[in-house]
Amino acid sequence: MAENASARPRQTEAVTDAASGSDEPKLPDLPPELRDAYEVLASGAAQILPADGLAERLLTARKQGRPLRVKLGIDPSGADLTLGHAVVLRKLRQFQDFGHTAVLVVGGFTGQVGDPSGRTATRVAQSADDVIANAKGYFDQVMRILEPDRTEVVNNADWLGAMSLAGILDYTRQITVAQLLERDDFSRRFQARQPISLSEFIYPLLQGIDSVEIRADIEIGGTDQTFNNLVGRELQRSRGQDPQAVLTVPLLVGTDGVEKMGKSLGNYIAIAEPANDQFGKLMSVPDAVVGMYARLCTTLHPREIERLEAEVAGGGVSANQAKRAMARAVVTLYHGAEAAAAAEERFDAVFRRREVPQDVPEWPLPEGDPLHLPGLLVQSGLSASTSAARRDIDGGAVRVDGEPVAAKAYDRPRAELAGRVLACGKRKAVRLVESAG
Repeated sequence: MAENASARPRQTEAVTDAASGSDEPKLPDLPPELRDAYEVLASGAAQILPADGLAERLLTARKQGRPLRVKLGIDPSGADLTLGHAVVLRKLRQFQDFGHTAVLVVGGFTGQVGDPSGRTATRVAQSADDVIANAKGYFDQVMRILEPDRTEVVNNADWLGAMSLAGILDYTRQITVAQLLERDDFSRRFQARQPISLSEFIYPLLQGIDSVEIRADIEIGGTDQTFNNLVGRELQRSRGQDPQAVLTVPLLVGTDGVEKMGKSLGNYIAIAEPANDQFGKLMSVPDAVVGMYARLCTTLHPREIERLEAEVAGGGVSANQAKRAMARAVVTLYHGAEAAAAAEERFDAVFRRREVPQDVPEWPLPEGDPLHLPGLLVQSGLSASTSAARRDIDGGAVRVDGEPVAAKAYDRPRAELAGRVLACGKRKAVRLVESAG
């Protein structure tokens, strides 16, 4: 029997849009008052599905005189948010800045199932208590980005937890097992004969039901969420609702400019980090990703970002100035313009003028004379291990009051260290002091 085409997630929407080869969606024919909104909201998007979905939704909202309901599903963790986590939240804030409503769907129910997206093995599920406990710290950070007055927070346990088995089964008729196996992560695990639990199969369906319940106009998420978001379109259509448009954002690369930003790789920048640390890390990113950081991590207008990208391409002093503008813009978002300016001045003092920083934490000198620098670097947290400390010293990364320590000079008289600033790399330093005792 032929499969009902209307019941399938519209994978062709994704394929057609992705195959266009365009980095940015083309500006559609919109009234003047909507053109700037579209340009900003589409900037940095990986995909907009269907291609005219965002424009159509903006026109509908204006015609009906109401804000769009823009959905983001979250399964909170207690971890600090990084600039990588913040990319999708920044996009959500852009919608708010144009008068629309952010609807955060907390996975009080789906968090207990575990999102399989991008997984090579079954994800460990959280308990309901874990989800709620993690959400508290998470929202303190989220609201540094979003506008609280334009934010709705809902818990999908309120409707999914109360849904009958018959109700769930009714929704399952809209999606086939064959469609689910089209997902890359499921397909790989199936081919490798790795287990896929039934609850993981149901997860995209549950996420789609969320869109029906909150009557989402647009759903945003990372590129790993495309399949789940398209399921939401199909379930809304089956319930007589206008299907949501889908806007996905790319994954931010880390400070190494290569791998996805993540704590396990040490290539991350946390939004709660001090301004000095943020600015220093941002100045360390390769020129090739300055445009990406400006587009995904700041509130700069797309045309300003294009200008910065052109300056980076020119190299030299212009590229450095463009990187500084990006770094200032990011730090200003989380700490304010005054702190961003102070962070830039400190950066110049330490790395341009080679001045010794004064505002560093103190570390008590251990007993002994002479002192073994590799051990001291590890004890003070400046190096991860004694072998790493020796490599840092031999590579010229370790300095005492701004002067590089000579290679193989692992021992130092105590009198030469007391009261001095010991630094390793560009951002880690302590002032060595005699203990009070």
